[in-house]
Amino acid sequence: MQIHELKRRTPNRGKKIVGRGGKRGKTSGKGTKGQKSRAGRKMRPEMRDVIKKLPKRRGYHFTSIAVKPMVLNLDRLQAAFPEGGSVDAATLMKQGIGTARDKNASTVKLLGNGEVTKKFVVSGCLVSKTAREKIEKAGGKIA
Repeated sequence: MQIHELKRRTPNRGKKIVGRGGKRGKTSGKGTKGQKSRAGRKMRPEMRDVIKKLPKRRGYHFTSIAVKPMVLNLDRLQAAFPEGGSVDAATLMKQGIGTARDKNASTVKLLGNGEVTKKFVVSGCLVSKTAREKIEKAGGKIA
């Protein structure tokens, strides 16, 4: 008998090595192929990419996209409207009071800077406490 004629008593069976770890068998619950199925994968969460794209310089401030009310002081009303004039958002837009940013505003807020000597009828506006006191002191009405 020659050495090349030798045979094993039991057949040679290779051990099945796939997946590694866990009780999920073959691919260990990682699917097949690709970066996500590899051991020790290092993928950044998607939110991290969003954060990295934001500016990181001094003085950066987030600008809100919310529509803010048009803000007016009483001294502007005093100059623009006659005695007994009706003040609301529509008449203010016709008068052309406000900036380009204010054209998108659907509401108006009146603040109390300035003196009021004329009587106004204010309707459909947000009014601060001091503005309310000054308008009512001058004999105006807030509806």
